[in-house]
Amino acid sequence: MIAVLKQGTTLQQRQSLIEWFKTMGLDVHVSEGKYHVILGLIGDTSRIDVEMLESLSIVESVKRISEPFKNANRKFHEEDSIIDIAGVKLGGGHFQIIAGPCSVESRDQIISVAKSVQASGATLLRGGAFKPRTSPYDFQGLKADGLELLLEAKRETGLPIVSEIMSAEDLDLFADVDVVQVGARNMQNFDLLKALGRTDKVVLIKRGLANTLKELLMSVEYVMAGGNERVILCERGIRTFETYTRNTLDLSAVPMLHELTHLPIVVDPSHATGISRMVEPMAMAAAACGADGLMIEVHNDPMHALCDGAQSLTPEQFDHVAKRVAKIREALQ
Repeated sequence: MIAVLKQGTTLQQRQSLIEWFKTMGLDVHVSEGKYHVILGLIGDTSRIDVEMLESLSIVESVKRISEPFKNANRKFHEEDSIIDIAGVKLGGGHFQIIAGPCSVESRDQIISVAKSVQASGATLLRGGAFKPRTSPYDFQGLKADGLELLLEAKRETGLPIVSEIMSAEDLDLFADVDVVQVGARNMQNFDLLKALGRTDKVVLIKRGLANTLKELLMSVEYVMAGGNERVILCERGIRTFETYTRNTLDLSAVPMLHELTHLPIVVDPSHATGISRMVEPMAMAAAACGADGLMIEVHNDPMHALCDGAQSLTPEQFDHVAKRVAKIREALQ
């Protein structure tokens, strides 16, 4: 349930109403917009007399919310959320590109790629230190050493870093990581999501390979219910019957998610297609349909990459893609 307060409501009046809601065992989420203040009521609202609440002089309207995701719901928070990542803003008109290799392989590799993508306009550096792989015999990442190399690249370039976490047990290792990524395979690792909800880290959650948008938003809700509202959603393709691409990039998810949630949405065309030549058109399409950012894999030597070389762009290719995406953004504005 949400209660929209009238303009001119004082802080004291608002606080008195909040305290009354709390006496009824409800949690209250306050969203201050340009024109309205919205109180989102979380918990068993069946005891609330809607007509009585609407009769209060400070209440403009009351609405019950049927969707199970509350904190992530745009009805709770009408305006787009803007996530601040070490000074880099994402969402609410702030468009960013996250770029870097699938996995951190060496100091020279990650620093070289970091400098290249930064020169081409990327504002965040991605790199996997813990790698979930289908085969137990594939490269699993450098783990803690990989995170140290990412941090060294951050010191060299100033780029905030994004890296995937596999287990809540590793959370201490991510103390200096700016954005903790929850991969598609861990989207419904609820213990991990709860642990991230107790932190103040920016969390990027990728949609699972066979998950609905509702399930994605419910995973987001696990983090936000814990008190952490700094969440970014990522569309990275879903599994369908199509075999020519690695996955099927569901770009319709972007405008639909913008209707459903106030949180920013980025698109990963690299994992979605699995083919480097497909990244450019899909990146441009993602920018055109309203994505708040892109996540693109870039490797200085894709032919010899230890992970996902087939979908990785060279720095030169990334530079070309970034320029074309910038033109799409200019045309939209």
